[in-house]
Amino acid sequence: MFGAGIGVGIFFFGPSEPLAYFLSPPPHTAEPATPEALHQALAQSHFHWGLAIWGLYALVGGALAYSTFRRGRPSLMSSTFRSLIGSDPHQKIVGRIIDMMAIIATLFGTAATLGLSALQITRGVQIISGAGELANNVVIIIIGVLGAAFIISAVSGVARGIRYLSNINISLTLGLVAFVFIFGPSLFLLNLIPSGMATYIDEYIPMMGKSLSWGQETLDFQGGWTAFYWAWWIAWTPFVGMFIARISRGRSIREFALATIAAPTVILILAFTIFGGAAINFHNEGLALFDGTADNEQVLFALFDQLPLNSITPIILVIVLSIFFVTSADSASLVMGTMSSRGNPAPNRLVVVFWGLCMVGIAIVMLLAGGSTTLTALQNLTILIALPFSVVLIFMTIGFIKDLHTDPAAIRRNYASNAVRNAVVRGLEEHGDDFEFSVSPAPEGRGAGSKFDSQSEELTEWYQRTDEDGNEIDFDYETGKWGDQDDPEENRQVGEDSAPRS
Repeated sequence: MFGAGIGVGIFFFGPSEPLAYFLSPPPHTAEPATPEALHQALAQSHFHWGLAIWGLYALVGGALAYSTFRRGRPSLMSSTFRSLIGSDPHQKIVGRIIDMMAIIATLFGTAATLGLSALQITRGVQIISGAGELANNVVIIIIGVLGAAFIISAVSGVARGIRYLSNINISLTLGLVAFVFIFGPSLFLLNLIPSGMATYIDEYIPMMGKSLSWGQETLDFQGGWTAFYWAWWIAWTPFVGMFIARISRGRSIREFALATIAAPTVILILAFTIFGGAAINFHNEGLALFDGTADNEQVLFALFDQLPLNSITPIILVIVLSIFFVTSADSASLVMGTMSSRGNPAPNRLVVVFWGLCMVGIAIVMLLAGGSTTLTALQNLTILIALPFSVVLIFMTIGFIKDLHTDPAAIRRNYASNAVRNAVVRGLEEHGDDFEFSVSPAPEGRGAGSKFDSQSEELTEWYQRTDEDGNEIDFDYETGKWGDQDDPEENRQVGEDSAPRS
């Protein structure tokens, strides 16, 4: 999944954020409007939208996928805490609190994203219609129309609703990025892509180390930019994590992590370099609205106004942002429906619609209450919600690691390592340098399994394979086959790798 909220981020912050860093660089980095400021601006944007965010999503998505598909637990955040709080954590008070916090984080985090999307769509409607500042009631009507589209998408089901819209939006988004690259300052952007990535890699550790010790100016910058982004990502982790977990069944953890982190990071780096680099180039040419005085929404449409087909592109942008709005509400409400239905992967559609309407309602309230400071209000709301949930993620990481340590693959690897090490030690003790390995019972206390209890309940009753609907699948120990598999080679391999041990 490309990420509906990340798509909103590309269009809302893509051109304006690098331009803002170029004109007002992060403290202690570069002089404004210089080549050094240009590359630092891209590095800072990549820092906010690259490896850090997708590493966080991969952590949560991997923990949920492993807990659900490898351990056979309900598709809930609390399921990843079983090694910490015992069996059936979703039925305990602590587990229920964790699941409620996940729902709240998703609800308000997505509502903030819908608010940002609504601001951008409203600006597009103003430009297309030629009207002046739109009143609040027009904004509410726009959100209402998009909310109705979300309901239609939600009740049509995942396959026909979210999948089609997501595929359309990914294609349009990448098409718009390619359009700016081709018809914008192509040669400048072609040179900027590798140099911006190199600066990002070179400055990654220094950017991570910026804190209060660098002074109040740095702290203010971190609070206004980095803290908001990190809070946004944290609030989105239950939603994005569960979604990518559901579509990644059958992958190894290594495959899952590489695909989840590498592909979106590269796409976002390219998008921010192309949008931001074009905006900075237009600033250097002295074009209007690229001097740092325009807001985020204006910069996006001003960017496409300088390119061919500028009478059509605003309409396409509004369509893309509208689809992002719908898919955000659709997929996030589906995830919240799953979490509020004890992990049911196909929750009641009325429940899904209920959560979607709650998100839309919160977005409307924040937009109306925020007034001229709407963006600040949305940022503060996101940070407020994400702060307590960050503690949940820390303990979830610990639980995930503990789960992995009792996985049969990890047990076999540790067992084999101990066996070889013990054999080498004993061989040297008894035969010097000239010995060979053989398999035989080890003396008491000297074998690889001397501190290992294969009958432990923690190891024997941890796993039950399930299908996508959570139904248990039988395993035939005589043939080594799972009930949902037909390929003999696949059955043999899976049976060896993941069959329950007795």
